[in-house]
Amino acid sequence: MTTATVAGTDLIRWFRDVGLDDVATVGGKNASLGEMYRELTPEGIRIPNGFATTADAYRLFLRETSLGDKIAQLLSSMNETDVDSLHHYGLYIRHAILETPLPDQLAQAIVNAYHELCDGRSLIDVAVRSSATAEDLPDASFAGQQETYLNVRGQAFLLDSCRRCFASLFTDRAISYRAHQGYDHMKVALSIGVQEMVRSDLATSGVMFSIDTESGFRNAVLISAAYGLGENVVQGTVNPDEYYVFKPTLQGNLRPILKKSIGSKAMKMVYDVGGSKMTKNVPVPPEQQARYALSDDDILQLARWAIQIEQHYSAHKGSDCPMDMEWAKDGNTGELFIVQARPETVQSRKSTLMLERYHLDKTVTAPEPIVCGRSVGEKIATGRVQLIGNASQLSEFHGGNILVTDKTDPDWEPIMKRAAGIITNSGGRTCHAAIVSRELGLPAIVGTLNGTQRLRMDQEITLNCAEGDTGFVYDGRLPFQVKQYAIDESKRPKTKIMMNVGTPDEAFSLASMPCDGVGLAREEFIISTYVKVHPQALLEYDTLDKSTKAAIDDLAGGYSDKPQFYVDRLAEGIAMIAAAFHPKDVILRLSDFKTNEYANLIGGKKYEPHEENPMIGFRGASRYYAPSFQAAFGLECKAIQKVRQEMGLRNLKLMIPFCRTVEEGQKVQAEMAKYDLVRGQDGLEIYVMCEIPSNVILADQFAEIFDGFSIGSNDLTQLTLGVDRDSAIVAHVFDERNDAVKRLISSVIHTAKAKGRKIGICGQAPSDYPDFCRFLVQEGVDSISLTPDAILRTTVAVLEFEREGAGG
Repeated sequence: MTTATVAGTDLIRWFRDVGLDDVATVGGKNASLGEMYRELTPEGIRIPNGFATTADAYRLFLRETSLGDKIAQLLSSMNETDVDSLHHYGLYIRHAILETPLPDQLAQAIVNAYHELCDGRSLIDVAVRSSATAEDLPDASFAGQQETYLNVRGQAFLLDSCRRCFASLFTDRAISYRAHQGYDHMKVALSIGVQEMVRSDLATSGVMFSIDTESGFRNAVLISAAYGLGENVVQGTVNPDEYYVFKPTLQGNLRPILKKSIGSKAMKMVYDVGGSKMTKNVPVPPEQQARYALSDDDILQLARWAIQIEQHYSAHKGSDCPMDMEWAKDGNTGELFIVQARPETVQSRKSTLMLERYHLDKTVTAPEPIVCGRSVGEKIATGRVQLIGNASQLSEFHGGNILVTDKTDPDWEPIMKRAAGIITNSGGRTCHAAIVSRELGLPAIVGTLNGTQRLRMDQEITLNCAEGDTGFVYDGRLPFQVKQYAIDESKRPKTKIMMNVGTPDEAFSLASMPCDGVGLAREEFIISTYVKVHPQALLEYDTLDKSTKAAIDDLAGGYSDKPQFYVDRLAEGIAMIAAAFHPKDVILRLSDFKTNEYANLIGGKKYEPHEENPMIGFRGASRYYAPSFQAAFGLECKAIQKVRQEMGLRNLKLMIPFCRTVEEGQKVQAEMAKYDLVRGQDGLEIYVMCEIPSNVILADQFAEIFDGFSIGSNDLTQLTLGVDRDSAIVAHVFDERNDAVKRLISSVIHTAKAKGRKIGICGQAPSDYPDFCRFLVQEGVDSISLTPDAILRTTVAVLEFEREGAGG
């Protein structure tokens, strides 16, 4: 391939001839494309070919046309902090560039390279991308500041797009961003990348990160996908699908897709054949919206590439380098391509030594949320709503308000940095609003669908992103707390400090706290949030009434095999927790709904008997082998097997709740064995909840068939003292510190130790009572599993108890 030069100056560089050390020549975006094309194409990663104009070409343009002096003079007259001044001078500079023809030698060099890229074919369509020489530096991310043009064909349209790229160096948002970062406008040059188009207008495209964008969890790849060209995902015009893949077990035949969330994907960007524009948006048929945009094989392939790209950039940098990538699938060939990659610049820079957590004040009951959507960040903010309909209203925005709009684009960045929070109707967690909010440290809720309709101007609201994957907007200013925790992993007690986790969406964030794994993952919480349907209703779907079928179809419409929906969704919830804490133990308690709780699931009333006292009725182990529930328990077992075998998460251990007799324990394990869940096979450990006096009295016998015990202090106290733990009338009698309860706990700890079995506690008491925690350490309990907010303070307390010799 030839290289165009003028007086010894390179004007054109092909991707094969540039790499990461050429940012000053072709900008960060093009340097990265060249690096991947040159180094990663031989490793099987597909990168579309192309070429880049150089920084020297841009400077030649400014010098030969005298635009440089004119731009510098205009910038010196502009007030960069004033929105109106920014808009006026930015518009003037852009018009000056657009009205100025490219120098002949530069135009000819671009046209010659384009024809060489066509390689004898008829004129091909290309993407024309801007690449600033200061972008993607360690202290600033210039991604999205300049323009990209898609479906550009022929030399006239190509040269026009190139001039528009040069002009986009002086958009309002680009000028504001450089000023905010302290960069000299005239020292930043612009390179243009001309890259062969991938026909994703006929298929799908999206964005992926080799790190979780919210929690900073580094062991997952997050992929967003929608139909058509990728600009809709980047700009937040659509709510895309989202997929999580676990990196450590993505090898061999394992398929660790942790989670799949379907987005509405209502629009897609396609070629505007014969139209006045190069692209257009068209509706996506409802039946296509209801399907995932990517197959599992494509999801796994993209995740493998994300890992390869991250490893390559990390090796070049000499330290971990999580990546932000754009991908596209060609509808003609079915092939996947990576079309951009840059270092991730938000989560990868966060300190791991200090943890900040936001909580709504527990003394106040939150009202029903007005609006819900995808949460961005993990903060809470309060403020007044300011509805902004379009870019012409940007100058009206008041700092400290909560910006509410349909979607944002880079032109909005000057006001976004002054907002207390951001709410959008559209977009997923990789859209523009989400990316900028993370960079600015703002809480945001995207993809609400109706935020601009449900919220009114000047309404005071609370924006809550501290509850996991879903963000909530409440009416009024609710009080909240911010706690900072210093993390010191070097000092760990002998007694394992584990965590009680119920919500999968919070698992990645919680895993950043110093602990020894999960002592209690509540499966019923996963069922109620991820599945929501009674398993028997899915097994007998064809016999249900129309209204129940409709409710199930809303959740599982994409599944012709309704029971498989239960297996997949339950597996996803379990896998998110198991992956978050991998390779540490995660002990999953099998479903422990009472009959009244199962009845509240969709379709549940048909299958659940009425019991006067469900707390001591048909629950736990007794359900699993009962003929009326055996098949439903089988779905549970299939989900667990999928997590352990298909995803490779062998750190998942199981725990049987409310097992009244040794015989029940044997019957349950026989049921599990039907699904290849055999104690000791593939490292599977099975524990029993110790929450019934019979578990203590016959602990030596239970120890023969289980690997360990986990004390459930709530139920054990209830059944020891004969107190209904839900009764307010006798609540004063309920106390885990009662001597009768403590004697039983002491007894079972010593029996478990004598039998060589593990024993921990996962009840609430150690979280609430330091003296009870001291008692457990004195008795020699192996582990204490706590609510997340009690982890750090209890760790400190246990270290002190052990220093005093309490555990000796």
